[in-house]
Amino acid sequence: MRNLTLITMMLALLLATGAVFGQNANEIMKKSHMAYYYAGDDGIAEVTMRITDKRGKERIKEFTMLRMDESDGGSQKYYTYFRKPSDVSRLTFMVHKSPDGNDQRWIYIPSIDLVKPISADDKNSSFVGSHFSYEDVSGRHWTEDKHTMLSDSTIDGRGVFVIESVPIEDDKSLARKVSYIDKENYLPLLEEYYNKKGKLERLFKAGKIEEIDGFTTMTTRSMENLKKKGKTIIEFSSIRYNVGLKSDFFTERYLKNPPRQFIK
Repeated sequence: MRNLTLITMMLALLLATGAVFGQNANEIMKKSHMAYYYAGDDGIAEVTMRITDKRGKERIKEFTMLRMDESDGGSQKYYTYFRKPSDVSRLTFMVHKSPDGNDQRWIYIPSIDLVKPISADDKNSSFVGSHFSYEDVSGRHWTEDKHTMLSDSTIDGRGVFVIESVPIEDDKSLARKVSYIDKENYLPLLEEYYNKKGKLERLFKAGKIEEIDGFTTMTTRSMENLKKKGKTIIEFSSIRYNVGLKSDFFTERYLKNPPRQFIK
């Protein structure tokens, strides 16, 4: 009887721990998403993207990115204006991001003066030839996945939560993601993307992290495609938060004519 009571207590403890882990995993991923994608009410940055293909050839793209939050953890709007190289100069990309995953995306191609919607099926396609996807740029909302705490660990001496995220709805390219979330600032230091066959396909790594306008900000990050080979490194500079962006800037009108007070 004593052994039975002990076993019952242990099972109850394990079940309780599992429930807490499940709850904590969701809360941690929410905090991570907020820290990573919702710093301030809006933001602007100059961005340099270095794309290295499987042969080692490097291509550099430069652009300005604007972001505006309509509510904390809710709808967002993104606007990206490309400067270099010449073949993408004046190309613009815009996202109206929704927490339910039904995002709207457009791209303006100046060479043919065409505004083209990007379908939801293309969200995992390469973002302008890089190893980041369209969804990587604006983020995947934490409510789209089921999160499970796997363990605690360390990366470069920093404590991290190790969390597995599995899409609630079937995703053609992603079976699961394992994130290593910094315990202090909640930024993702490492993310492993696994395909339907269970193979590690892409690897995200945080680079430089700085304090800007009171917000802990990842100013360098990289994505490596282990299947196709190649790597993209993104560097952010001239970052500013709470600059007073207006919703009107994120309309089709400004896809062709960028807001000159922020993009010169």
